[in-house]
Amino acid sequence: MTLRTLDSLGSLTGKTVGVRLDLNVPLDGQRITDDGRIRAAIPTLADLAERGARIVVWSHLGRPEGAPDPRYSLQPVAARLTELWPHSVVFVDQTAGQAVTDAAAAIEPGDIVLAENLRFDPRETSKAESDRQAFATELAASIDCFVSDGFGVVHRAQASVVELAGAVPSSSGPLIATELDVLQRLTESPARPYTVVLGGSKVSDKLGVIDALLPLVDRLVIGGGMVFTVLAAQGHAVGSSLLETDQIETVKNYLAKAAAQGVEVVLPTDIVMAESFSAGADHVTLAVDQLEAGPAGASALGLDIGPASAAHFREVIAQSATVFWNGPMGVFEFEPFSHGTRAVAQGLVEMSGLSVVGGGDSAAAVRQLGFQDDQFGHISTGGGASLEFLEGKNLPGLEAVGWP
Repeated sequence: MTLRTLDSLGSLTGKTVGVRLDLNVPLDGQRITDDGRIRAAIPTLADLAERGARIVVWSHLGRPEGAPDPRYSLQPVAARLTELWPHSVVFVDQTAGQAVTDAAAAIEPGDIVLAENLRFDPRETSKAESDRQAFATELAASIDCFVSDGFGVVHRAQASVVELAGAVPSSSGPLIATELDVLQRLTESPARPYTVVLGGSKVSDKLGVIDALLPLVDRLVIGGGMVFTVLAAQGHAVGSSLLETDQIETVKNYLAKAAAQGVEVVLPTDIVMAESFSAGADHVTLAVDQLEAGPAGASALGLDIGPASAAHFREVIAQSATVFWNGPMGVFEFEPFSHGTRAVAQGLVEMSGLSVVGGGDSAAAVRQLGFQDDQFGHISTGGGASLEFLEGKNLPGLEAVGWP
């Protein structure tokens, strides 16, 4: 089988096309703090509009408990989409049913109906295939065919991801094709030196991708909250920093495996240690072998890599030919602890070759720190799905549209 693309659906003139997107944007109340996923979907919607389709868009937002919750309504997404889209956008406060069907019938080709949050219906994420199938049947009643283009959810066996693709003629969209192309370039003969940069909170979230990529990479650069488990595995005291003690032995094994395979593991040599988790916390930069030497002692916690480490990380990245980065280096939301993440982003901007920002918090960070999307080779919309692909896992949402 091969990945089904839009061309496999034939003429879309006058047809109603359902599209599963990942518009799960971060919100501060009702304010969208990063609209990257909405903007990334515009080319797909434009392609469908050019083909003469009426468009019904489905997405989830957050993790509601299978019932309507105003905190997770897609209304802010509808408002932003209206600003970006040259045609009409109609928001329907139902996920499926007659209201969606009627709205789709009333619009013109090129117009969009955005239905309410899929996860307001418990069947979307049900573990029972029969529940998901019943929900998919209701969704399918409003459309003629279906396009799956939310890469961030293709690792989930959910009604709008898997069962809907089997209920009507279906294909993948351009976003999925682009993500697959980039991810294959990261795993099949990447240009060297090849550097993977990992950050974020927990080392346990990244063990699978470390295991899969160690045989492929030249350097593994580690920062963020996960680095404290690595430093502890090397015998360093880390104060009150985030620490997964149950992973220390596992990390020791990975460090030994990396050494045996000739992979350079680049770790910070200094850390910004703070008295508390807050933007205004008193903080001091300490060497990794003295993290409890500051005024706060053992109660201090690391919130960013230090300036020497940031400069070294930037240099290592800038000298690479391929870089995949997933996870910030510190609490970038707080300006005093954003400098490590900024340095990593700057290294990606300066390098020659393929630079990939691995979605999620990393994508939000580069935008919040003032970088532009076109300064990077690719900003993934995938997050966890990208990591699972790199780990070599089968992704049900890709299988549903013909991959591999």
